[in-house]
Amino acid sequence: MGSGTGKFVAFGILIVVALAIAGLITGAIGAGLTQSKEDKAAGLTAEGPFIPKPAVHLPAQVVFPISDRDHYRKFLHAEHEEKLHGEKHLTKKEHDLIDEGPYIGYNFIITNAILSSWIASILLVLLFVLGARKAAMIPGRFQNFVEIAVEGLLNFVAGTVGREHSRLIFPVIATIFLFVLINAWIALLPIYPSLGFKEGSLVEIHLLRPAGTDINMPLALALVSFVFVEWLGFKMLGLGYLTKFIRIGSLKKGVIALSKFQVLDAFQYLLDFFFVGPLEAFSELVRLISFTFRLFGNMTAGEILVLVSAFLVPFIATMGVYGLELLVGFIQALIFAGLTLVFAAIAITAHHDEGEAH
Repeated sequence: MGSGTGKFVAFGILIVVALAIAGLITGAIGAGLTQSKEDKAAGLTAEGPFIPKPAVHLPAQVVFPISDRDHYRKFLHAEHEEKLHGEKHLTKKEHDLIDEGPYIGYNFIITNAILSSWIASILLVLLFVLGARKAAMIPGRFQNFVEIAVEGLLNFVAGTVGREHSRLIFPVIATIFLFVLINAWIALLPIYPSLGFKEGSLVEIHLLRPAGTDINMPLALALVSFVFVEWLGFKMLGLGYLTKFIRIGSLKKGVIALSKFQVLDAFQYLLDFFFVGPLEAFSELVRLISFTFRLFGNMTAGEILVLVSAFLVPFIATMGVYGLELLVGFIQALIFAGLTLVFAAIAITAHHDEGEAH
C-alpha cells in the first residue's frame, strides 16, 4: 500500500515538473530566450506558440447586433492604426471612426459583459430551482449543499441584524453575494478567452468577458445596494429616517442655547446640524463610488493577472493564480454583501439626536 502510494505521488510530481518545464518553454519567457537579435532590436514582443500577447480592453466589447459589432471592429482597426502610425497618417474615414467612438447611435447593444452576467443569473436561478424542486426529508448531496449555503448566509445576516429582520434583508444580501461570486468564478473557465469573433487566427472580439471587469456591472450593484439600504431605512423608521441627515432637534437646541448665551453648547448643536448631518448624507453618496471601484478594480486586476501569467508561463504557473482568484472572488463577494448588510443594520437603527430619540 505504501509502495503504491509512493509511486502515485512520484508520478504526480513528475507530471507537475513536466508541465512546468513545458510552460516555461512554450510561454513568452521561453520564446524571449530564443528570440532572434533582429526581432529584439525591432522591439517585437516574444510570443509562445499557444497563447498570443493579451490585449486588455476596458470598455466592454460589442457582440450584438451585428451592425454595431462591425462598427466596433472598424473602430478597433482605426485605433490600432493611430497607435502604430500616429494621428497624421489616418484616413478621413479612420478619423471619423475614432471621433464617433466604439458605440454608434442609441441602439440597444449586447456586450460580452452583459452576456456573461446573463449566464451568471441563469446559473444562480438554476442553482436554487434545482435545489428546492425535489426537496426531501433526507436530502441528497446537491440539496444538502444548497441548504448549507442558504443556512450559512441566513445565519450571517441574522448575526448582524437579528432574527426579526433577517428574513426581510436576507434575499437581497444572498443575491448580491452569490451573483458576485458566480460572476467571478465562471470567468476563470478556460472557455472565456477562447470564444469570440476572429480576425485571422486571433480572437479580436471576445464573446464572453467577466462582468465585474465592466464598470457598469459594479455600478449597477452599488446602486442596488444604495437603493435597498435607503428603502429599508424609510420602511423601518418612516420619515424619522431623515433625522440621520437633517437634525432638526440639534438646530432647535442650538437656537435655544444661543438665546441663553451658552456659546459652547450652541456651537456643538449647530455643528451637528450644519456639518455632521450633511456629512452623513454625503457619505451615503460616496458609498456608491467606493463600492463601484473596489469591485471593478479587484476584478479587473485579477483578469489581467490571469492573462499575463498564462502568456508568460502557461500551465502550472497559471494554476496558482487561478487558486488566488478563486479566493479573491469569494472575498470580494463577501465584502460587497457584508458592507451592504452593515449599512442596512445602521439604516434600521433609530437615530438619537443628541439624546432625544426620534
